[in-house]
Amino acid sequence: MELHVKDIIQWLEKTNEKIQLNKDYLTALDQAVGDSDHGINMSRGFHEVVNQVKTKDYTTVSDVLKDTAMILMSKVGGASGPLFGTAFLRFSMGVKGIDPINQDAFTKGLEDALAGIMQRGKATTGEKTMVDVWSPVVNYFKVTTNVQADEVTQTAKQAMEQTKEIMATKGRASYFKEKSIGHIDPGAASSFYIFEALSEVIKGEG
Repeated sequence: MELHVKDIIQWLEKTNEKIQLNKDYLTALDQAVGDSDHGINMSRGFHEVVNQVKTKDYTTVSDVLKDTAMILMSKVGGASGPLFGTAFLRFSMGVKGIDPINQDAFTKGLEDALAGIMQRGKATTGEKTMVDVWSPVVNYFKVTTNVQADEVTQTAKQAMEQTKEIMATKGRASYFKEKSIGHIDPGAASSFYIFEALSEVIKGEG
């Protein structure tokens, strides 16, 4: 596994495609356990990300990820902007000075991103948040010597679907208490699209 600047930009483009395609679905998820604006916010944020990264000339993966973070923080409303923005900012710092990035560097970036999400959101696993998708994906990268694209997708998808069974204890969804059970967490769903897009890039880069 070896990812260059062009691969990271492709990752962001594919993520944006999935977010735009599923904007209404993400909004529907958020209507059940949130403020009903997650799909709109995420679609606006990633649309702006792609507009930016497609028009600038980047020489490092870290710079692409840093710009992504800044745009998400400024364009995505609610808690999602700071959380996803922090994830990409920590990721950019974790791979700074490494180009292209191999699996070890990518794993370090993911670990740093997860730590940032947990710190910013004061969340841990089992609380029905995006952490419940990021954590198992990070663990997969840590324990796997040869990452398989389909396994990345499967790990993220299974983790997303498992949030349905969890009662929310963090964020807006926690106000719904037991009523949050039976619904997929919107942030977990967005995170799934991010990792599904990543798996497609990994599959194509060989």
